Amino acid sequence: MPAPATDRRRAAVLGSPIAHSLSPVLHRAAYTELGLADWTYDRFDVDEAALPGFFEELGSEWAGLSLTMPLKRAVIPLLDSISETAASVDAVNTVVFGEDGRRTGDNTDIPGIVAALREHGIEKTETAAVLGAGATASSALAALARICTGEVAVYVRSAARADEMRGWARRLDVDVRIADWADAEEALRAPLVVATTPTGATDALAAAVPERPATLFDVLYDPWPTALAARWSAYGGAVVSGLDLLLHQAVLQVEQMTGRAPAPLAAMRKAGERALADR
Repeated sequence: MPAPATDRRRAAVLGSPIAHSLSPVLHRAAYTELGLADWTYDRFDVDEAALPGFFEELGSEWAGLSLTMPLKRAVIPLLDSISETAASVDAVNTVVFGEDGRRTGDNTDIPGIVAALREHGIEKTETAAVLGAGATASSALAALARICTGEVAVYVRSAARADEMRGWARRLDVDVRIADWADAEEALRAPLVVATTPTGATDALAAAVPERPATLFDVLYDPWPTALAARWSAYGGAVVSGLDLLLHQAVLQVEQMTGRAPAPLAAMRKAGERALADR
């Protein structure tokens, strides 16, 4: 359990680079709504080499940490335990410090994806397609393991990435079909398409969006909309954004770090949207 929320507490997001992170905006909005006037949430540019030293300097006032790339795997040896969810993809994005000093790691990206889809009316899907095979794709597969009853087609650029995704499929017990990126236009006909690629990677696919698209989950949020998301929306398809994911995983982090539930999703969303509009 986290330390009492009434104490003066600290939390932060770590990663490198980190200046772009919206996490401080979201968490601070939650603290304000929850009346946690003595809580602070900061950001620190920390890479893998500096992470152990950062942990050594943490005092008893720390409630938790959010972690982004490249720290989600590097942090695991520094923890006392990790959740089954985090272990399923060897990735921790949340650390909670207990009253006894124990460091517990979790992954809120996976349930965050599920919650973001549920908010848009997607509870189950017969099949799905994943664009890309990077770090986010493994979390997407883990989320789809919970809601997809059939095959997941994963579109990749290299044989190495294909092997990685086959490994994750076996580990997560997901029925995966590996397909070449050259055929990625086929993915757009799936009832649920999850785009996990970097900025610009799916722009060329926008022209191939079908006349009646189903649901697109694009994990990017800045800049927004992506070319693919804009065309998808223009054709009447449902679009779930990276901001939706960021919000829902942050909600779970706030609840774990403060011990307060439910976290104020609406206030956090408003703050995030305002911050993006100001960029």
